[in-house]
Amino acid sequence: MTVPSAVAEQLRALLDRAHAPYSRVQVAAAVEGPDGEVHYGVNVENAAYPQGWCAEASAIGAAVSAGHKAIARVYVSSNLPELVWPCGGCRQKIFEFAQAGCEVVTLTPDGRTDSRTIEQLLPMGFRLDPTPHRS
Repeated sequence: MTVPSAVAEQLRALLDRAHAPYSRVQVAAAVEGPDGEVHYGVNVENAAYPQGWCAEASAIGAAVSAGHKAIARVYVSSNLPELVWPCGGCRQKIFEFAQAGCEVVTLTPDGRTDSRTIEQLLPMGFRLDPTPHRS
């Protein structure tokens, strides 16, 4: 999978905006909707460790805030030399909004890429029926 150059450039530019004073691992992510609109996010660490946000969650939040609730593709980049993949929690967050076969693409600073479907990354993912229960 090749990453569109505009997306790759934006991800690289956003790495400097990540707030990662503890791990020093800067991550930027983008979620692409079925209409091709792309929303971005970065990781935001917090001294109260579990209270931070992963870049994928930030990007999903941006998409939902803009009124989008379907994801066709996810891109993840970091300042590390190796490929990085979404954590388990973010895999479930992606799965919540993913279309079938949603592609998750990871890219390194030097341009190497790899991709998997969300179903490959989270084979037992689940969705709850959002329909209110009636008595």
